[in-house]
Amino acid sequence: MIDHPTRDVGFGVYLHWPFCAAKCPYCDFNSHVRHAPPDEAAWRAAFAREIAHVARLVPGRTVTSIFLGGGTPSLMQPATVGALLDAVAGAWSLAPGAEVTLEANPTSVEAERFRGYRAAGVNRVSLGVQALDDASLKALGRLHSAEEALRAVETASRHFERFSFDLIYARPGQTPAAWAAELRAAIARAAEHLSLYQLTIEEGTPFHGLAAAGRLVVPEEEAARALFDVTQEVCDAAGLPAYEISNHARPGAESRHNLLYWRYGEYAGIGPGAHGRLVLPEGRTGTVTERRPEAWLDRVARDGHGLTATEPLSPAEEGDEFLLMGLRLREGIDPARYAALSDRTLDPDRLAALTGEGLVERRRTGRLAATARGAPVLNAVVAELAA
Repeated sequence: MIDHPTRDVGFGVYLHWPFCAAKCPYCDFNSHVRHAPPDEAAWRAAFAREIAHVARLVPGRTVTSIFLGGGTPSLMQPATVGALLDAVAGAWSLAPGAEVTLEANPTSVEAERFRGYRAAGVNRVSLGVQALDDASLKALGRLHSAEEALRAVETASRHFERFSFDLIYARPGQTPAAWAAELRAAIARAAEHLSLYQLTIEEGTPFHGLAAAGRLVVPEEEAARALFDVTQEVCDAAGLPAYEISNHARPGAESRHNLLYWRYGEYAGIGPGAHGRLVLPEGRTGTVTERRPEAWLDRVARDGHGLTATEPLSPAEEGDEFLLMGLRLREGIDPARYAALSDRTLDPDRLAALTGEGLVERRRTGRLAATARGAPVLNAVVAELAA
């Protein structure tokens, strides 16, 4: 690998399947609804071509994790998933025990299909449950019921030793007591990992329009903070502490692929709208692909890849990204690695001020981490450190 100031956190591959059965009103991801099913044979071929192109840019890597995200990757046939994984394995070597995660929605979960995914090489699934009561699911625009969600979790537990599911909190009218009860019910079924996201109103989504019109009211800052605190208390008590702001796991059950992002490792982004961070001869480089699915297919057919941007990052950009990603982790960051990436050290006066306010702390190991008080206002903490 090119010499670069990064510890060995592995090499990941993100594969973006852009299609969904319906677009959720809170979602600003690059996901698309099509009336006719996509031609999966054409998509398999296009993914294989882009994977081969990126492998020529960064040859000789050993893949430690693969993540099939979207969109709804569980709408793919198992044969398509297998073909994508085979293409990755043909382009790079796979580490023994590499983590291979597939995102799934409860409405597309079938035991036969899960058996097929497992046979194809998937060894971990992440389910988009989002809520455990039907009224909340309807308000969130989800197509499944709470009963379907729990059946999907049970199906996942029968086919995969490692699985996780997502919930959204800070929903309209949600109380700390109701959220605590829902969270305990989730933990009883989660086994090892939960992703718990605070509902945010993203510009350009239907929820943004409803909120602007006063027809959707989410908890204000103080109420949302109370729900965040309940999240930490309930999960800590159950043995699933937060290892990242929105992710909770039993020790050793953390998502290795997502840890690679937060530890600022190297990863390839494949598929429409995927982003990557590759270490090229000119240094760490950001890659972006064409967002529109059909336009991406056309680019791949014409050029052999769908990349629209390949831009080396400046030391300042690397440092800022490293802070933004790494301080999300409970383990924090190594300030020496920040200095190596950014060509500067953290400002001691700003660091002292943030420490004095109880927002960050220096561990005995020398690592710098956000405190429980600093985590909910992390963007402001990072902005201050990066200034």
